[in-house]
Amino acid sequence: MRKYEYSDELVNLVKNFLIEDEWYFSFDESIGVFNFELKLQRKIPRINYLVDIHEEEIIVYGICPIAADSNDANMMARMAEFLCRANFDILNGCFDFCFRDGEIRFKSFIDCQNCTPSQEVIKNGIFSTAGMYGYYASGIVDIIFSDCTAMEAIEKCEKLYKDGDFKFGKYRM
Repeated sequence: MRKYEYSDELVNLVKNFLIEDEWYFSFDESIGVFNFELKLQRKIPRINYLVDIHEEEIIVYGICPIAADSNDANMMARMAEFLCRANFDILNGCFDFCFRDGEIRFKSFIDCQNCTPSQEVIKNGIFSTAGMYGYYASGIVDIIFSDCTAMEAIEKCEKLYKDGDFKFGKYRM
């Protein structure tokens, strides 16, 4: 039995994309949420996905498997500044940061009001989340493990991109 209302059409669109692209996933019918992970070849080796289906939108969450130490006020402040700086130029989506437990996630939104998204739109929603982690992973890791400042971390991410060490493609911002 469903706890929440969501669009069966949107569920089927996302499910078809995931099947065709050979993803391993689970779907919770009671709340309309897909769950899967993606392995990355970056400093953050994987991200956990939740794709939350509603009546007129799809929300894609990419949850980082590492978190800032919520007991370290300095680290929490540096991470908040870093994610705020990262969010500044992102066109679709943003990093969220939980001050309670240090969780980091990227959230993107697919508007489906009065329209049906194409498979390409769904693909972009899922892969743009991975792209953001690909671009910003080194900064997140440096703040958590290397006592790096937010500005140093952002500059390092931008330098990796400019130097061609990371091919971001159309998912940059």
